[in-house]
Amino acid sequence: MDPLRHSPSPSSSRASSPRTLSCERLGYVGIEAVLDQLKIKAMKMGFEFNIMVVGQSGLGKSTMVNTLFKSKIWKSTMPGLRVPMPQTLQLHSVTHVIEENGVKLKLTVTDTPGFGDQINNDKCLRPLDLEFLQRLCRAVNVVPVIARADSLTIEEREAFRHRIQDDLKTHSIEVYPQKSFDEDVNDKILNSKIRERIPFAVVGADREHMVNGRCVLGRKTKWGIIEVENMAHCEFPLLRDLLIRSHLQDLKDITHNVHYENYRIIRLKESHALPQGPGWVNLAPAPPPAPTGTRASPGPAKMCRWAEDNSDEDF
Repeated sequence: MDPLRHSPSPSSSRASSPRTLSCERLGYVGIEAVLDQLKIKAMKMGFEFNIMVVGQSGLGKSTMVNTLFKSKIWKSTMPGLRVPMPQTLQLHSVTHVIEENGVKLKLTVTDTPGFGDQINNDKCLRPLDLEFLQRLCRAVNVVPVIARADSLTIEEREAFRHRIQDDLKTHSIEVYPQKSFDEDVNDKILNSKIRERIPFAVVGADREHMVNGRCVLGRKTKWGIIEVENMAHCEFPLLRDLLIRSHLQDLKDITHNVHYENYRIIRLKESHALPQGPGWVNLAPAPPPAPTGTRASPGPAKMCRWAEDNSDEDF
């Protein structure tokens, strides 16, 4: 699931572009060392990844996150321990640093406790889910999953998947990977196969069991062991490949270049509409001097609030 990504050449879209001429080098320059420099810098700085899990209590969100990174990242409630149901949707975030083969990942996991616990779930997607997804897909990358897929038969799972796909299409909810962001033919082919399997039917487990002499992650039932990384049992490998092994950098790029920039533009527009005060400065270019004997007409001025306290407020 990790094909090489090739960016389209700028000259391929414009036939009138001048042909790039290659020059003959007289000796070794060391341009190829740039890749080594980027790798060394990335290894020193590490990487960051933010993920938010949303769903009702008891769906196994904590276990799924622990299974995804094979680490004890999130502590779930002990079985049989009754905890008062939260009455608010206050977000809860936990940050961990995970290291694998010298590569460090700063992972921040955000949970939404009590989401939809007080609402009837008779239908495939509740009105709350649809409204939430419609707003969320404009701000972040959304990857829906079918939790606790081991409680469904193969036929029930496929029927449930198709109903969710129909709901997403009917209500214009774009999930990752979006069709509009496919860069080339290889991306289009790969992402089309991924979109056909979304939402992934997953099973989470953070305990190891011995199966035929090998140690596997899975859930032990009286019928046998449900192997998390066995495609014959669930689609958790597809979810892990998408989020970590093949599309992690693409997820970060789309978040920064598309979602954050759209959010930033909205906030800037909102700040321009605020009433002007003593902390505002005019960022518009100075108008040219008016000719002698004429009166200059005032033009529109763009205003931006000046942060006098040098705070780190995000717009």
